[in-house]
Amino acid sequence: MELDNNAHSVFLLHYHLVLVVKYRRKVFDDAMSDRAKEIFEYISPSYKITLMEWNHDMDHVHILFRAHPKTEISKFINAYKSASSRLLKKEYPEIRKKLWKEYFWSQSFCLITAGGTPLSKQYIESQGEKHR
Repeated sequence: MELDNNAHSVFLLHYHLVLVVKYRRKVFDDAMSDRAKEIFEYISPSYKITLMEWNHDMDHVHILFRAHPKTEISKFINAYKSASSRLLKKEYPEIRKKLWKEYFWSQSFCLITAGGTPLSKQYIESQGEKHR
């Protein structure tokens, strides 16, 4: 197991994040999920976050990531949701027909400490398999 560290501590913080499309609209396909993942990977270094695993179903995404103890995770999640919502609606205008108003993501999210267990990774890898 490879631990993260800084000058004063050693740590390994894994989180499982689930983000749901507003009203659980079924808008995600592989291309849109890949683009949402790119946006996550672009924003995450600024918050000392490292993507470990990503997968999607038609109406939500599962993300396993590592973070630094000083990371303000809720600020990162809000920044990601804001940027990805704006960019995805701009780059995939057809999804606006399935959404109401200007919202893309549900206001709520699920964040679980995962500890980096293989079970969490396997669960995320299996998401959306019945639809593919």
